Amino acid sequence: MWGYVARRLLLMIPTLLGIMVINFAIVQFAPGGPIERIAAQVQGSMADATGRFTGVDAREAGDATGMADEVSRGARGLHPEFIAELEAQFGFDRPAHERFLQMTWNYLRFDFGESFYADRTVIELIRDRLPVSISLGLWTTVLVYLISIPLGIRKAVRDGSRFDLTTSAVVFVGYAIPNFLFAILLIVLFAGGSWLDLFPLRGLVSDNWHDLSWPMRILDYLHHITLPVLAMVISGFAGLTMLTKNSFLEEVNKQYVMTARAKGCTERGVLYGHVFRNAMLIVIAGFPAAFIGILFTGALLIEVIFSLDGLGLLGFEAVVNRDYPVVFGTLFIFTLLGLVLNLIGDLMYVAIDPRIDFERRAG
Repeated sequence: MWGYVARRLLLMIPTLLGIMVINFAIVQFAPGGPIERIAAQVQGSMADATGRFTGVDAREAGDATGMADEVSRGARGLHPEFIAELEAQFGFDRPAHERFLQMTWNYLRFDFGESFYADRTVIELIRDRLPVSISLGLWTTVLVYLISIPLGIRKAVRDGSRFDLTTSAVVFVGYAIPNFLFAILLIVLFAGGSWLDLFPLRGLVSDNWHDLSWPMRILDYLHHITLPVLAMVISGFAGLTMLTKNSFLEEVNKQYVMTARAKGCTERGVLYGHVFRNAMLIVIAGFPAAFIGILFTGALLIEVIFSLDGLGLLGFEAVVNRDYPVVFGTLFIFTLLGLVLNLIGDLMYVAIDPRIDFERRAG
């Protein structure tokens, strides 16, 4: 088993490298980099200044004409020396392969550089935003499991009943509607949209959170996180519920269950003494993968809608602003975290069912 773990850890290196190479190459061909963005902002400022100078009244026109001509000439194109200074400042004065090799060497030491615009290191930005994303993902994953597993088991036990059909309709609605629509609905209903004003609309804590006592801090935190987590749970429990139900139905029809019943075991004893462990293997062992999916794909729009400063919002803002150090830094952290959690998921399979032997399969 330890040999399998060692091989998986070694495989993370080329996987990370391959993902970084692909995304670095895509960025090189993407239009509108940081240089073009700053140049456009400077030219826009110059154009605005030209409009102000040319908009003066007749008495001031003679004094402003020379200044307007100079600004207008600047708005039509930036000086090449200024562009060269920007390229040197952002590191674009070197060939692409040199920049990638330097970035790779820095990432091996977990040095992600500094943001182009935030005047802070990338690791500081990630460190500040990571607790928010983990908080959302962890609470959502735990609640999804607490709801989906009992519901899926009950649906399997009462397969075809009115309860099964009714809850299936609810599950299908949760599966079909994306979480950001549920988030908007919750805001309209409970965050001062049109009905009730029970929950805050933005942020993970209040502005005076540091001044509160610890019990009040916990209550304030729960008060703020209720709607974002609820929106993610409503749209996230459907798939796991059906997976649990189908896993139990598959196990119930196997030969060992019939044998247990023939020996006189009660239905409860058969369900929780024989079926539960086998049926829950794929469900429980998939916890890390579910956390990855919720953390990486489900939280982005929720963070944007509720103004939560998490990694999803950080990465989105970095892409919009062409802040490449933050883009690649968050991508590296996401990929590394995903690979580690996938490995943990494999180890959970072995912990739940020792009959699984990845070492023998690898051989």
